[in-house]
Amino acid sequence: MEEYKLMKGNEAIAEAAIRAGTDGYFGYPITPQSEVMEYLMAEKPHERTGMVVLQAESEVASINMLYGGAAAGKKVFTSSSSPGVSLMQEGISYIAGAELPCLIVNVARGGPGLGTIQPGQADYFQATKGGGHGDYNLIVLAPASVQEMADFVSLSYDLAFKYRNPVMILSDGAIGQMMEKVKFKEQEPRMKTPPDWATVGKPADRGPNIITSLDLDPARQERFNHKLQEKYKKIREKEILFEEIDCEDADYAFVAYGTSARICQKSMQLAREEGIKVGLFRPITLWPFPYEQVTRLSKKIKGMLSVELSAGQMVEDVRLAVEGKIKVHHYGRMGGMIPTPEEIVLALKKQIIGG
Repeated sequence: MEEYKLMKGNEAIAEAAIRAGTDGYFGYPITPQSEVMEYLMAEKPHERTGMVVLQAESEVASINMLYGGAAAGKKVFTSSSSPGVSLMQEGISYIAGAELPCLIVNVARGGPGLGTIQPGQADYFQATKGGGHGDYNLIVLAPASVQEMADFVSLSYDLAFKYRNPVMILSDGAIGQMMEKVKFKEQEPRMKTPPDWATVGKPADRGPNIITSLDLDPARQERFNHKLQEKYKKIREKEILFEEIDCEDADYAFVAYGTSARICQKSMQLAREEGIKVGLFRPITLWPFPYEQVTRLSKKIKGMLSVELSAGQMVEDVRLAVEGKIKVHHYGRMGGMIPTPEEIVLALKKQIIGG
């Protein structure tokens, strides 16, 4: 039965994973996402569903365990925060190159380097442009609430298995740590029948399944890359998600995701009280990015302000979509600092309206 709970964002992801019929979790603790594994350990999902929860010896180990579980056709996921996800990049590229479905959760924090344990959004390039080597893409979902932290788990698995592609939930430390009421779905059963491509032993009626990202023949490797690009094209055509708030009559728009999008909703209210008509465009899929939708909005307004907890990364995609037709500027805080709604309104006035 459906159930309501008051939970942190990190806890909501963990509970949603159990209810989504996850087979295994492999991770390593790092602030501000450690509650994901702590909740799973305390909840003992092996007693509820048979789910395996394992603390690996490192992030490198956990991503390779994820590779193995995904190759067996299992629903598996890991979670980490910015420096830990950096350590996983080689394994993520291998998983993408092997076309395996899995879920990777990044509860991002401020950097660079070890940085801070406070929230950040400077992992956008890493998540959306392929942080590891080679031509590959993750499907990247950006939750803006604890409810979406939970809801995006099942969505991630659906997309991952539909396209045989890793999916990342790119959250941040604020949403991971905040508490909100969450509505959970009923428990889903774990998969009983593995996909036909999985490495689960060879029955008599087929040849062996071989999963690898290695091919030393350049012609075959190029054909495989073309196959990947065709898959990514289909994802771009069919799987874009976004939200528009009060954009119908807007003269200007904030473009923001995650925590920044939440703050921008208050900034919109403050600006409209001053007679400045502002809307909010929130990309939900950061990859594929909703270029066409941003382009369409840009034809109706005078300027856009990309609000990010970074020096400006998503703003590059916003500018690509707008093609220089209207003003696009960036406003952000870094190092774990979070802007106030008033700061964002002031930036809109200075950089867009008066710029």
